[in-house]
Amino acid sequence: MTEAPSVTATAPATIANLGPGFDLLGLALPAPCDRVTARLMGASGVRIASQIGDDGRLPTEAERNTAGIAAMATLRRAGIDVGIELDIDKGMPIGSGLGSSAASAAAAACAVNALIGSPLRRSELVAACVDAEAAVSGRHADNVAPSLLGGLVLVLSVDPLDIVRLPVPEGLLAVVATPDFELETRRAREALPKNVPLTDATFNSGRLAAFVTACFSNDLGLLARAVDDRLHVPARAPLIPGCEDVMQSARDAGALASSISGSGPSVFAFCHGAETSTRVASAMREAFAKAGLDSHAHVGSADSPGARTR
Repeated sequence: MTEAPSVTATAPATIANLGPGFDLLGLALPAPCDRVTARLMGASGVRIASQIGDDGRLPTEAERNTAGIAAMATLRRAGIDVGIELDIDKGMPIGSGLGSSAASAAAAACAVNALIGSPLRRSELVAACVDAEAAVSGRHADNVAPSLLGGLVLVLSVDPLDIVRLPVPEGLLAVVATPDFELETRRAREALPKNVPLTDATFNSGRLAAFVTACFSNDLGLLARAVDDRLHVPARAPLIPGCEDVMQSARDAGALASSISGSGPSVFAFCHGAETSTRVASAMREAFAKAGLDSHAHVGSADSPGARTR
């Protein structure tokens, strides 16, 4: 019996916000990744055939799963009515602040698009994945855009979608420490202030402008000063045991800067040099341990590829 045509795609974890760019900045990581296989089936529509790596916690109904929603949105935007089965392999922890739902959506959209002949551009796939993210964590693109496109992105607008690719300073490394502690995105969102003082808004605007300038000028010193925030980090840090100590430990160990990854609880640091990155990763894990949490760390290039088929 001939097997149905299939395509497998992987999509990486991401760091959102990057300090001053709340819902605006996102960066692809080399790992961890989600993997989705899309396969043609007889009946029309999208069906999730299998899902592993989630301990049975995520819905397997396509209309409630970000991979399923992204697959349906991809077919709809392509104007193609076929049947698709998905096999989902969650390589990322849930509720980690690394864009787990976005990675599933990106991998599914990439796989489905390739399976049907790649009629959609990557920017159109981002729009399909925004539809998926809206179902679970709000309508934003700071995770799905870098997970699909790779590298560093600035989201100017979601509706209409307007994404700008930013250059990554040469040799920049990202360290991410993820504790064995889950922080639901909705809870992290609810912690945000409804109003912010004008001085805090001005502070973040200046840091965001400095961040973009540092990227284009390859100025790591300016980048270090730019990764600061008064909008979301002060509200979310108390939700993560040891968060302030982890960020300070990273800086004390030689990191250029450190902040919360997305909604948390993962914490990231920017570094220059492999030796420094290794030292920073150990310091961050030690700080989490002092707060009573086991953790694991990833170190890799801050200029990593996005979703890809194999």
